[in-house]
Amino acid sequence: MRRRARGSDHATKPLVKAPLRIGALDAAAVVGELRQMHEDAEDSDVERMPGDDELFGALLYLEKHAHALRRQSAEAQQVAALKRVQLWEYVREQTELHQARAVEDARAAGVQWIELAPALAVAAPSAAYNKAKRLKAAELIDETPRAAPVRRTPEAVLKAQRRLAREQAAERRAQEEAQRRHELLVPVATRLLAEREALLRDDDVDYWLEEIEVVLPHCRTPLQMVSLKRYLDAALRALGKLERQTARSVALTEDARLALSAALELQGHSGDVRL
Repeated sequence: MRRRARGSDHATKPLVKAPLRIGALDAAAVVGELRQMHEDAEDSDVERMPGDDELFGALLYLEKHAHALRRQSAEAQQVAALKRVQLWEYVREQTELHQARAVEDARAAGVQWIELAPALAVAAPSAAYNKAKRLKAAELIDETPRAAPVRRTPEAVLKAQRRLAREQAAERRAQEEAQRRHELLVPVATRLLAEREALLRDDDVDYWLEEIEVVLPHCRTPLQMVSLKRYLDAALRALGKLERQTARSVALTEDARLALSAALELQGHSGDVRL
């Protein structure tokens, strides 16, 4: 019997084939699209959905409240589900990148591979080392839409390292900006709360203002600041919804208007809220 001719492809080609990746994605914008779909479906709890930049919390909300779209068309439900799948894949990819950086920090702090093994869910120091190398390789991606791994040439690696340095610098700037906004959160929220009686309100607005009132006196830790930001975002969304429903300004006095404008200006840097 005549033997089948072996293909011309190299035997290792399946092993080195570049994986497809989500790569760069405006996750907040996608979450915003999903939020709008839930608002259009009149999801009664949508005001309690975490902000667009709180990806993990938003995804958990969308999973729990997927039933709110059941009255929408089958196509709309499919689109929403696909967007959630895409966002979870994006989260997984980002997890690899950030875990690799955490491993680097651990090693720089003197943590041994045998100590890293349990944290990386492997059984031996050598397995921890190998897993860390695989995670590191995930960082070295090019700037193409599919974000394929770069070739391991000195020039390609240098380009990737420079790109990573730019990203890290941008991340530091973002963290500094976030810290600046956190420092302004308390006075801005305090001022808005002080003008409560001069704001047009409904049950949702009152609910979130009460949440602000509870957490405000204790805002010292980063977690408390995050909670305050979430409640302020929600209050502004509720005010914006009320303004659209009534077709009138929710600020009944000039002081209330200034307090509301300050809150919107603070939150507007991340595109969270629009009245």
